[in-house]
Amino acid sequence: MDFTHFDTDGNAWMVDVSKKDVTRREATACGDIIMSDECFKKVKTGQMKKGDVLSVARIAGIMGGKKTSDLIPLCHNLNLTGLEVWFEMEETKNTIRAFCRARTIGKTGVEMEALTGVHIALLTIYDMCKAVDKKMVMTNIHLLHKTGGKSGDFHA
Repeated sequence: MDFTHFDTDGNAWMVDVSKKDVTRREATACGDIIMSDECFKKVKTGQMKKGDVLSVARIAGIMGGKKTSDLIPLCHNLNLTGLEVWFEMEETKNTIRAFCRARTIGKTGVEMEALTGVHIALLTIYDMCKAVDKKMVMTNIHLLHKTGGKSGDFHA
């Protein structure tokens, strides 16, 4: 089997994308954090002692997406043209769903940036809420869709 991130001697290397076509690329990922009723209500009503949890988590998710190549070995540093983070709150399940959409015009995709943005947003929610609920669970983190590039479109 030929591995794309290893040379013929088995050494790790970053894939050369110089011959790939430049295309518009977009990816959206999401993930959930499940928390106690008390914690969910404090986040929703802005009563968490550390401040506006979702505003801070939004900025953290954007910053995390921008730093993906610093965190994931062999990941290309991309010139992102857009990165958005938003949340949906499911009161019946005490769940906050984080979304991250990343965009670029380039030679490689933005799936890792979208996934990293979601992870960092969820970790920030955990960090800001852990004094109230240490049992929070981050789950269901996955790629929803991606467009562009040689492999084409993907929709979960």
